[in-house]
Amino acid sequence: MAQTLIYHGLVSRYAPLALDLEIMRRTGFQGLEISAAKMRAALEAGISEAELSGWLAGVDVPGIGFLLDIERHGADKDALIAEAQDHIRLAKIAGAKGLQVLTGPVQVQAVRAFAAGTASGLYEGVLRLPREEQMRITAQNLAMLADLAAESGLLVYLESLAWSSLNHLADQLELITRANRPNLRLVVDFWHCYASGDTPADVAALPCDLIYGVHVCDSLTFPGGIPDESVLRDVPTGAGVLNLAAWVDAVKATGYQGWWSCELFCRLQQQENSFAVAADLHALMSRLINP
Repeated sequence: MAQTLIYHGLVSRYAPLALDLEIMRRTGFQGLEISAAKMRAALEAGISEAELSGWLAGVDVPGIGFLLDIERHGADKDALIAEAQDHIRLAKIAGAKGLQVLTGPVQVQAVRAFAAGTASGLYEGVLRLPREEQMRITAQNLAMLADLAAESGLLVYLESLAWSSLNHLADQLELITRANRPNLRLVVDFWHCYASGDTPADVAALPCDLIYGVHVCDSLTFPGGIPDESVLRDVPTGAGVLNLAAWVDAVKATGYQGWWSCELFCRLQQQENSFAVAADLHALMSRLINP
């Protein structure tokens, strides 16, 4: 399988799904990592499931993002299951092959409060539990989500947030091993790796068959502590401190061949002409990945 360049709806964060698809087609991307939120907005506006499915006919949709806070347990678990089922429903409409799942808490303020010994009143997930309990609960939930996804022929691909517990690649491998489901993979996100303290060497050591996709992205300098995504990722890809060629080479060193997505959190570029931004990203990724 060749290296495939996939458009990400966060490049055009404030555009509807129809525009994401038009940008994807005009700028040369070979598919779309689709937003569940944008799909849901289209349906809520009155577009039928059949029409929406028609929009996506023939489009390579490797995954749909994203299911948050997968370690939810106790009284929070029913909501996790309901959200998972809704994401799976949307994935089937889109013809997606995978479901992206994220560890939490997604709100970094909760992690900061915990580190400071205070209470934020926000969702905390497993922050206050010993590591073994964190791992047990999260792996158990990951197995459950994989089973739900498998009923619809979907893969589940894991991304651990850099400010959350179990954020290293080694933690994610352990989670996947403990969950022990054949349809579990992970996504290599350059920023989350960097902010978690992982290196290109750690990426190069990953088992090739567990990598499902790659998020090509950049960062401002991270001085340490608890990373703030909204600050550190507010930079055009290629203009930050990451040696993107080294990260790309590390992924390729595993033998990986698959899809690479241009996830973006640069606020300025999200307000600019998304066609132009996407074209520049496609050119950059082509130079890095398919020289």
